[in-house]
Amino acid sequence: MKKSSGFTLIELIVVIVILGILAATALPKFMGIQSGARASILSGARGAVSSAMNIAYATQASQGVGSNVSITLDGIGLSMIGSYPVATGTASGIFGAAGLSADYTTSGGAAGLGSSVTIQIANASTPANCSFVYSAATATLPARVGAPVTSGC
Repeated sequence: MKKSSGFTLIELIVVIVILGILAATALPKFMGIQSGARASILSGARGAVSSAMNIAYATQASQGVGSNVSITLDGIGLSMIGSYPVATGTASGIFGAAGLSADYTTSGGAAGLGSSVTIQIANASTPANCSFVYSAATATLPARVGAPVTSGC
């Protein structure tokens, strides 16, 4: 008599069903982890922008140059307005000063007083709702970094 080895069709179907149930319960948790990770990345970028803004201000003040004179920070030439980096998504603005990478996108932005640029996570489900705003200095206010919006992360 021949001895058979291996799995029966029923056993294979049961294993596939169990794996499907486990995947269905784990997927929502995994998606929640990604959203939380994007929100944390956004918070880190916001901190980098805030630090770069203050370091650029301190560097310009220590050099004793005018408030709209460009400076060099870590080898990057920064355009300044009102003693703070301009609100642009380019290497010569706050985006470059903070050392942000291609993982971030920007919208808006200009080199004038009071202009602002929105910095967002590029691969977020709704990038506009996974963002924060950097506002350049005005004639009466220093530059500032807005609160993060994380509803679309």
